[in-house]
Amino acid sequence: MSKILSNQEPKGTRDWLPEEFLIRKYIFDTWRRVCLRYGFEEYLTPLVEAADIYRAKSGEDIGGQELVTFEDWGGRELSIRPEMTPSVTRMVTKIYASSPKPLKYFSVANFMRNEKPQRGRNREFWQLNCDIFGSDSLNADIEAMQLALDIMLELDPPQDSFVLAINNRKIIDAVLDVSGAARLADDQKTLVVRTLDKWVKLSAADTDKRLQTAGLDKKAIGMIGRFMKSRSLEEVLAELPELESRPGLGETMAVMERLEKSGYGDWVEFNPTVIRGFDYYDGLVFEVFDKNPENNRALFGGGRYNGLAAIFGQNNFPAVGFAIGDETTRLFLDSWNLSDRIQAEQPVKYYLPLLSAKLAWPTNELAKELRGRGYDVLVGLEEQKISKALEFANKKKIARVVILGEDEAAKGIYKIKDMSGGGEEEIAF
Repeated sequence: MSKILSNQEPKGTRDWLPEEFLIRKYIFDTWRRVCLRYGFEEYLTPLVEAADIYRAKSGEDIGGQELVTFEDWGGRELSIRPEMTPSVTRMVTKIYASSPKPLKYFSVANFMRNEKPQRGRNREFWQLNCDIFGSDSLNADIEAMQLALDIMLELDPPQDSFVLAINNRKIIDAVLDVSGAARLADDQKTLVVRTLDKWVKLSAADTDKRLQTAGLDKKAIGMIGRFMKSRSLEEVLAELPELESRPGLGETMAVMERLEKSGYGDWVEFNPTVIRGFDYYDGLVFEVFDKNPENNRALFGGGRYNGLAAIFGQNNFPAVGFAIGDETTRLFLDSWNLSDRIQAEQPVKYYLPLLSAKLAWPTNELAKELRGRGYDVLVGLEEQKISKALEFANKKKIARVVILGEDEAAKGIYKIKDMSGGGEEEIAF
């Protein structure tokens, strides 16, 4: 007897049956609609890349144990892409010199990370990636954040449902500098930044231990702690006045002021715990958080990364971008009861059953006519009694049933039955 195979999808992946796919399509369509409104152009890179492009700058998790790798027939080590930023940067390095700037690109693509599946995080997932290449202006950072905010607002959530939290890697560097961490070796600095990225998740004791391991003394750890506990830029200056003349603070204030003037003030705040774990970020960074207590989490984030092109042997060029995942967006919709509305907003579908084998041709012709008028018509392929047809339509949540039986055909009419109200309309055919 042959081996019986499992019909379950691999761990960390999922099947999208039609009802679930409807929600995902709504998410993807929303992403595309807003990006195109901003004049961004859509692109796509290969599903696999050289593994080293992720090891170089994607961080210890994504660029390490979470990489799904294999060797091709030529012995080259490849990886299924775990994120898009190194991939799109590689692509842009080929055309950057000859392209008019800035380049504004977006993609909707799937990814794979060998991580532990949990709520809001699967091994296979989809992301929107939006990036601006070729502009070092704060206008580019502001536009990236505006785009992120407008994508969230396009979902039509409650007013106080999310917030975009801003920080700046330049401020982090300045804090490390004035605290004495600037003397550390690069690998020690990296450990410090990665520890700060986990500030909210780690206990105070674990944080202190990791910072001590990185080579910081108690004074430096205390200074960093005061910064990380600040709730506003004004509080940062009050705690650490020596930062006033350092890079990062002024541009962060300018960005927040611009966003407030543009009407986004209700959704923007400063948050020093927003670090972003990717090693390539080197300027303004941000994350969007769901404010629902039942889903109090980061939804997505992004920031400035001007130094990534160097890993491909190219001169660096300015870049800023962000990525939004489908799983966290789905959780956001659920947390604010927006998913049911998506189902209700779908176009009305019609069901045209085959009520008699003799009527196969006229049934098909009627479906053709209705589709020509722009209706979505599902046609029955096997002969059904009207009672079974109505039962089928109810189970499929189809709003209208088109009735063409032998009596209706003899009269040259068909009927449309409203499944919610029960009313019927006769129409000449």
